[in-house]
Amino acid sequence: MAIKNIPVQPVIEQPRPLTERGTLFTITFRPLNVTVEVPEGQSILESCETHRIPLEHSCGGNCACSTCHVIIRDGLDRLSPPEDDELDQLDEAEGLTLTSRLGCQAKIYGDVEVEIPLERQAVSAGANEMLRTAHQP
Repeated sequence: MAIKNIPVQPVIEQPRPLTERGTLFTITFRPLNVTVEVPEGQSILESCETHRIPLEHSCGGNCACSTCHVIIRDGLDRLSPPEDDELDQLDEAEGLTLTSRLGCQAKIYGDVEVEIPLERQAVSAGANEMLRTAHQP
């Protein structure tokens, strides 16, 4: 019995969807268990604001405080590298870890999983409504 040479097509990874701002990636927020798509280069804080994910940010996202402190559970290498200003502010963050970042400074360049520490989740009269409607742009 002869073996036929059957051409094998290489597996080609499908390209990521493109938007006006570039490639889309996913970011999963813990403990909310919410996954959303965000454009490449958007900060974690911008992603939270776009998708109504509660994340405190007292300075308005200007790297002047540490209230938007998050912990990267997966994909640290798929974020922009931290700059000196961010590292200085992180020194003030409560619950600092080796994978801590400021949400206002960490820009997304791949799929990531982010933990928002309970003390960093926005606490306000509207927080429950924000959680209820989370990720509905």
